[in-house]
Amino acid sequence: MGVTEQQWRLEQARVDEVTDKIEQRIQALELETGSVKTEVVSIRKHFWDDVTINLSTHEDKIESYWSLRQQAELLSERERSYRHAAEALSKMKRLVRSPYFGRIDFQEDGDRREERIYLGIATFLDEEQGSYLVYDWRAPISSLYYDYGPGAAAYVTPAGDIHGTVTLKRQYVIRDGHIRLMFDTGVTIGDELLQQVLSQSSDAQMRSIVATIQREQNRIIRNDHSRMLIVQGAAGSGKTSAALQRAAYLLYKHRETLKADQMVLFSPNPMFNSYVSTVLPELGEENMEQTTFQQYLEKRLGRQFQLEDPFSQMEYVLSGPEAAGPGYAARMEAVRYKASTAFLHAIQTYKQELEQAGMLFKPIRFRGRAVVSREKMMEKFYAYDSSVRLPNRIVLLRDWLLNEIDALEKTEWKQEWVEEQAELLEPEDYMRSYKQLRKGMKGKDDSFDDFDREKELICRSIVREELKPLRSKIRKLFFVDARKLYMQLFSDEKLFERLAGSDAVPAYWAEICRETLAKLERKELAYEDATPYLYLQELMLGFQTNTSVKHVMVDEIQDYSPFQLEFLKKLFPRAKMTALGDLNQAIYAHAPVLEDVGTIIELYGADQTELIRLTRSYRSTRQIVEFTRGMVPGGETIEPFNRDGAKPTVTVMPDREGLPAAVASRIASLRAEGCDSIAIICKTAAESAQVYDEFKEQFELSLITQYTPDFERGTMVIPAYLAKGVEFDAVIIYDAGKLRYSRENERKLFYTACTRAMHRLHLYAAGDVSPFIAEQHPDTYEFTG
Repeated sequence: MGVTEQQWRLEQARVDEVTDKIEQRIQALELETGSVKTEVVSIRKHFWDDVTINLSTHEDKIESYWSLRQQAELLSERERSYRHAAEALSKMKRLVRSPYFGRIDFQEDGDRREERIYLGIATFLDEEQGSYLVYDWRAPISSLYYDYGPGAAAYVTPAGDIHGTVTLKRQYVIRDGHIRLMFDTGVTIGDELLQQVLSQSSDAQMRSIVATIQREQNRIIRNDHSRMLIVQGAAGSGKTSAALQRAAYLLYKHRETLKADQMVLFSPNPMFNSYVSTVLPELGEENMEQTTFQQYLEKRLGRQFQLEDPFSQMEYVLSGPEAAGPGYAARMEAVRYKASTAFLHAIQTYKQELEQAGMLFKPIRFRGRAVVSREKMMEKFYAYDSSVRLPNRIVLLRDWLLNEIDALEKTEWKQEWVEEQAELLEPEDYMRSYKQLRKGMKGKDDSFDDFDREKELICRSIVREELKPLRSKIRKLFFVDARKLYMQLFSDEKLFERLAGSDAVPAYWAEICRETLAKLERKELAYEDATPYLYLQELMLGFQTNTSVKHVMVDEIQDYSPFQLEFLKKLFPRAKMTALGDLNQAIYAHAPVLEDVGTIIELYGADQTELIRLTRSYRSTRQIVEFTRGMVPGGETIEPFNRDGAKPTVTVMPDREGLPAAVASRIASLRAEGCDSIAIICKTAAESAQVYDEFKEQFELSLITQYTPDFERGTMVIPAYLAKGVEFDAVIIYDAGKLRYSRENERKLFYTACTRAMHRLHLYAAGDVSPFIAEQHPDTYEFTG
């Protein structure tokens, strides 16, 4: 629907008015922040000048306490005022550049007045008139803009549902106080605005999508009742964007009870954290905690083992049986089985058996001798009431061991080694021990006139210091031999058959056991073993839960095993969860274990879980989506957004020798076209390093590895599995030949690589093309070789 010239003038006049008032507010806030900041600096500088300190009498001490407290509270209040004013100033400076992006005219049932509602990234109240010139996009009434077109409509408020009629829905693009684009639209956000946004080049950081949120994305953002919200969406459907706007919405709605540090995002890799790091600050919110599951594993197990990371595991998997050697099939089976619910249940049953028998402990050693044997510990452990939970019995055993160490301390001071150390004490060490003992003896018979008494106390001090590390280890429960207990699963065949069921033992079990035990002996932990090992350890010692986190978001949920999902649920027992994924991008070796979302739904139960499917892809042009959707099962349900572009090209070279020159020519032409971000996607990190070496003298480009901390625009060489979640103006698949991509377990990796492209997709193949290309209808791409 068109907008008349008069309407445009009136709308621009309103923009001018609102912008002018925002600028006035900015000036006032700048004066306020400057004044409060000066006051804060002054209070800090003269803090002690204004405090009365007198400790002469009890009354003076009380007066000094209240004087100090009053001054501290004044400083705290002024700092808080400064922080609030600075936050408001920052918000206004963002708002003035583009005050709002949408308008709806709404008439509530039973009310003759029609209210005009303008939506922006923050609320702006005209304090003189007492009216809202701009509503925050997260306000309840703003949902009308995302969910309805002209006609009957309703929105939810804390007081109940409000019904009425939307008489107008208008969209704007405002830059620096000027309306660049304006049009009236229907139910969905207008294609004109989406076309403009999606036709732009990709950025080094993900952008806010509040102006283009679609109705199905709004369901994700405003869902506030599900314990587990699963978003299953096609590549480029806006899953992650919607989830980040969801975080902003939750922080806005629950601002009195929910803070940014009570939300955690588990992302696929550190580079992705950089990519999404600006979205929440752009919306005026602090960033939530961001981490990866591997970083958590490193924190918990990194001191005990040399941990394999998921990308090293991926490199092994992608190397194939020819390069990996005869143990490849067994390793692949190990990866799948150790990620499965079957192995999870086996470990849970193992824990139940350990409550009756089979616990393993490390003997308590002091100066090379065992002071408490593992046999004595087992005897004591199983003497406790069997109805007491296993972790609680370990706590009881810990307390008993500490008492045993106390008893040892009382006699150990008489040993010859103690006397020898006492004689070798430096004078300053001797005096330090002397003073500590006098302090400890205060109020008792602290006479040191007797030489033997003095010597005894010094010796006792030496023993106490020597026993400190041992006591620390006992308190940390290091006496439980978690490594040997996990190894027992693979060394006792009858035990494992009893736990898993003789008919459920996986193929290659003997080989899996042999390789697992060899790594554990070397204190190495394969990626597939890390979560089961930690889970077993937590079952025995008690889960180190995090009850302060109230919401967890997991991106690329399809890359998590049932084992890992169960662990996250245990780790954050009070948190709601948002799980984002695309089963067609499940690229890890354990992916077949999580074949559908049913496994995730079982975690929280169907009554607490909601599933939202996103089938429309916005990232890529229609031509790229039509080419890629045929690669994966169910791809026919993926709907391309109506944005046209060039068809993907497939170029075949006789061999790999011709690839560098052909790809170099393509890079040059893409740069000439104005593509700001170009990804040369390779299958593995090893291939990426080779390709980078090939081009680094010709072009300015970067090599992306698992250790790359930041995502930047430009030309880059990147392994396919690290490209997940990000997008590029143009993608070049360096070698899409049959020799590179032909195994069925590489299908989804290939699909993932191709769907990173926004505007251009070019595939090169040495020799025959991959069957994943050959299967596509020839009309969906241009064949150039």
